Amino acid sequence: MKDVAIVAFTQTKHTAEDQGHSETELLLPLFQEIKEQVGISRFDFTCSGSCDYLIGAPFSFVSALDAVGAWPPISESHVEMDAAWALYEAWVKIQYSDIETALVYGFGKPSQGSLREVMNRQLDPYYLAPLGVDQVSLAALQAQAYLTRSGAKEGDLTAVAARSRAAGRENPFALHLDDPAGDAPYDVAPLKVHDVAGEADGAAVIVLATGDKVREISERTGLKPAWIRGIAHISDAHSPGVRDLSVSASARIAGEKAGVGPGIEVAELHAQFSHEELILREALNLGDDVRINPSGGALSANPVMATGLIRIGEAAARIHRGEARKTLGHATLGPCLQQNLVAVLEA
Repeated sequence: MKDVAIVAFTQTKHTAEDQGHSETELLLPLFQEIKEQVGISRFDFTCSGSCDYLIGAPFSFVSALDAVGAWPPISESHVEMDAAWALYEAWVKIQYSDIETALVYGFGKPSQGSLREVMNRQLDPYYLAPLGVDQVSLAALQAQAYLTRSGAKEGDLTAVAARSRAAGRENPFALHLDDPAGDAPYDVAPLKVHDVAGEADGAAVIVLATGDKVREISERTGLKPAWIRGIAHISDAHSPGVRDLSVSASARIAGEKAGVGPGIEVAELHAQFSHEELILREALNLGDDVRINPSGGALSANPVMATGLIRIGEAAARIHRGEARKTLGHATLGPCLQQNLVAVLEA
C-alpha cells in the first residue's frame, strides 16, 4: 500500500450572507488559493462530491468543473455523496494507479431549497418517503432512542451545542452563532433549535499526494503532511426501522477497520445534531482526553456535501500546524447515521 498524505486544505469562510453564489463563484477562489499554495496547476486526478437535488439542477458538478479548469482534458470523477467519499475514491485511485497527486473537493447550497424535503428523497421510495417524514424528525427519533437507552438528558445535548458554538466563534471559517438559550423552543422534540446544524452554502478542497510529491509540496507550503494511516467506510441497513437507532454499528466497525485506538488527540465528528456526537463518541470509543470538534463542527456550519470533507480537513489541519500528532476525521450520510466513514491521520 502506498503512503498517502493530505498536504493542503481550504474551505469557504462563512458569513451570514454567503448565499446566492454559483458553483463557480463558490469554488474558484478556493482552487486559486490551493493551487498557489501547493505550486501545482494540474493534478493527476480530480474527484468531487455534491448532490444535484440539493443544487436544484442536473449535472451541477459539470458546471463546477469550469472552476477547476477541465481543458486540456483532465482525469476526473464524481460521487453523488459528501466529498469525504470523493476523498476515499481518490485515495483508492492513488493506490492502484501511477499517479502522485489528487484534487478533492465538495460543495453544497442548501439555500437553494428546503434541505429537509431534499433529504426525504434519500429514503425508501415505497414505504418511508411517502409518509413525508423529514430529516430532523428522523434525527429526533434517534435522539429519543439514545436518551432512553443511555440515561442522558436534554441538558447533555445542550452542552454539546454550547461547546460547538463557542468553538465555532473562535473559527474564522464557521458561522458565529450565539450560545443556546435556556428557553429555546423545540425544533422536533427532544431536539431544540440549537441542536440542529446551522445550514450554510459552501465548499472545501483537499490535496492528496504520495511519493516525492509529499516532500516537494510540504517544503513549499511549510506545512507538515497528515498521513492517512487508516480509512474505511461502512453502511448500516437502509431502513431506520430495522436497526437500533440508539447506537451506530457502522461507525464502530468503520473505526475498527480504520485503526482507531489510543493516541488520538483530536476528533472531528460529522454530527449534524447534538445527540449524534454522543453516539459517535461511544461507537468510536473516544475518551475524555480526546478533543471533540475544536473547529465547532457541523453544528457551527453545515455546507451539506462538503461538511464531512471539512471534518477530515480540519483534522488534517491540526497536524499541518503542528498542534497534534494523531487525529481522526469522520463523515456520515443517510438518515440516523446510516453510513459512516472514518480516517485516522498521523504526523
